[in-house]
Amino acid sequence: MFYAIRHFTRYRYSRAVWQSMMEVRMHPRSEGNQRCFVFQLSVNPRARIFGYTDSYGNLVHHFDLPSRHEQLTIISDSLVNIDAQPSIPEFMEQEKWIELEELVEKNDYWDVLMPSHFARSSPELEDLAREIGASERKRRSPLAFLNDIVAGVHSSFSYVKKSTSVNSPIEHALRSRQGVCQDFAHIMIALVRNARIPCRYVSGYLYQGGETGHPAADGATHAWVEALLPDLGWVGFDPTINRPVAEKHIRTAVGRDYADVPPTMGVMKGKADTQLQVRVRVTPSQAVLPPDEEFAADEEWSQFLEEDQQSQLVEAEQQQQQ
Repeated sequence: MFYAIRHFTRYRYSRAVWQSMMEVRMHPRSEGNQRCFVFQLSVNPRARIFGYTDSYGNLVHHFDLPSRHEQLTIISDSLVNIDAQPSIPEFMEQEKWIELEELVEKNDYWDVLMPSHFARSSPELEDLAREIGASERKRRSPLAFLNDIVAGVHSSFSYVKKSTSVNSPIEHALRSRQGVCQDFAHIMIALVRNARIPCRYVSGYLYQGGETGHPAADGATHAWVEALLPDLGWVGFDPTINRPVAEKHIRTAVGRDYADVPPTMGVMKGKADTQLQVRVRVTPSQAVLPPDEEFAADEEWSQFLEEDQQSQLVEAEQQQQQ
């Protein structure tokens, strides 16, 4: 299945800043059953964009804006094809714990086994582990254990938009029993790592396909987890929607937790308050990127694009005056 993805990000500043340095992780990965055929990144004000691959294999773009500006707009367009996922077996032998331990001993998985910035243990997490049976791992197979963790985390928390921020520790969600997909993923990662199973954070997009009442935020990025299993390798689980990862999940970046894979990360010079706007649209595609007219048909997208075009005209006039 081909998907066209447009990811719009705008930073508005209360007063002009005179430099911005930014890293962008929006380029979908090409591996396994996923292939990214087209990726386009545009920045306003215009900047020269560079790229590199980080230690987790994520494609990272970065740029520097040395001139004064009152807003920064980043738009990425991607065309991705996802083939059918390999089926996950319904049954796994309990003895696979031994193979998993041997796999961990022979390879270097320390970074996805140790606590990280957002995925770490706490008294609240230990209480949840006892509540959903995550503290007793070997009563069932590794796969059954992970399926139980997915279901337990999903049933223990309510998905509530804006209930936490990107910098919120997992204790906020654990105490309030509500959060967003980032919190669901971090909590599951911490529980799984405590069971000595390598587990990593996945950032990307989820095509909702017109489902009503979908518990993932519309117009936003999505997050889930991947755990390492004997014979199967990295297997994706989505605790936010209580499902295995399937063809509607589009992978952008992997890391220990969100701190490794934010879509945008940077600094600016100047004293100003920042307002962030983000909009994501994922649509099925016939192996081509849709024209801007399709996005403009959406009222909110139309406003974003119109404001961006006006900003480009102002920038051009300022350059001519200089």
